[in-house]
Amino acid sequence: MKVLIVHNYYSWRGGEDECFDAEIELLSSRGIQVVTYTQNSSRIDASKPLNLALRSIWSREDYKAVRLLIKKERPDLTHVENCFPLISPAVYYASQAEGVPVLQSLHNYRLLCLNSQLVRNGAVCEDCVNKFLPWPGVLHSCYFRGRAASATLASMLTVHRAIKTFTTKVNFYTAPTDFVRNKFIQSGFPEEKILLRPIFVANDMGVGQGSGDYALFVGRLSPEKGLNVLLSACEKLGPGFPVKIIGSGPMEDQVRDMARRIKGVEFLGRVPSEQLRESFRNARALILPSIWYEGSPAVIGEAFSAGVPVIASDLGGMSTLIDDGRTGLHFRPGDADDLAMKVRWAFSHHEEIERMRHSARREYETKYAPENSIQRQIEIYQMVIRQRSLLAPLSPA
Repeated sequence: MKVLIVHNYYSWRGGEDECFDAEIELLSSRGIQVVTYTQNSSRIDASKPLNLALRSIWSREDYKAVRLLIKKERPDLTHVENCFPLISPAVYYASQAEGVPVLQSLHNYRLLCLNSQLVRNGAVCEDCVNKFLPWPGVLHSCYFRGRAASATLASMLTVHRAIKTFTTKVNFYTAPTDFVRNKFIQSGFPEEKILLRPIFVANDMGVGQGSGDYALFVGRLSPEKGLNVLLSACEKLGPGFPVKIIGSGPMEDQVRDMARRIKGVEFLGRVPSEQLRESFRNARALILPSIWYEGSPAVIGEAFSAGVPVIASDLGGMSTLIDDGRTGLHFRPGDADDLAMKVRWAFSHHEEIERMRHSARREYETKYAPENSIQRQIEIYQMVIRQRSLLAPLSPA
């Protein structure tokens, strides 16, 4: 089996980029021939917004390049992880023109929402869901580059909805959780085309003892990740409840400044892999304060692999991925007081946290270990290859 995997890297490296790299390595280790085609958003020239606008709707450059690559490599299918904004949906047409079926991963809500997260002004927003023209997202400048860029992205979605790209040029989609799958089905995507494929965690962190007696945040430093909620909770907790923050992103300077001001908060930035592993193994709990409908963040599986319970917003996929009281705790989304209360509980209930550590590790072994996920991925690949017809039925689970 030979697979062409397509990905547009983000300007700030995040979970989707990590997932793409890990998937290539894992598939290759299982004997799958992998060919890649990538672009990187760091290449975007802000001085040429019209060029970006036209390219995001239809990239002639990438259409030609992908067709040539397919002619040369003859893959059995094209698996698109992310094609926005540089590669564009033209990649679907390039694959179909060469008779190669397309599988698209649904890591976020880009096909439903301009900012891909269904969140605005610190709260969940579904104003554009089920709207043919996502005008509220333009009105509120929801795409981070501003109103003009939001209008461009809205145009891309509207054009491709009008010509039925997402329903006729993509054979199948994969969603990481039932929550994500159902959200797309509710938005009009064909139920039979969206297949469930849980994420995997390639690197087993190894079980630790939680001896560091601190809580941990690991992730992209951006507003939708709930950094403001976390920092507000840290102010309420004080130095007796240490919190370490690992990651990078657009809020990095703000987080660094707050860490200097708030006692008990330690900002580490990006760290080497072994230091990251040690940070997980010694943490009392991982904090996941996201204010958006997280699909299936890999950091949950990473924490579970180290036997670390997760304190997460009771929102979206996090509500089902974390079993409250067994593998972690839920708190009210956006509520810093409730988050602070749950952190205090974790620091004062040692026996309960120890039981959660064992449950978290079992959760990793049964749901997040690479062997389980990659087998499902290969099965999906085989089914897509066998059933090239766009209308062929396929079991969602």
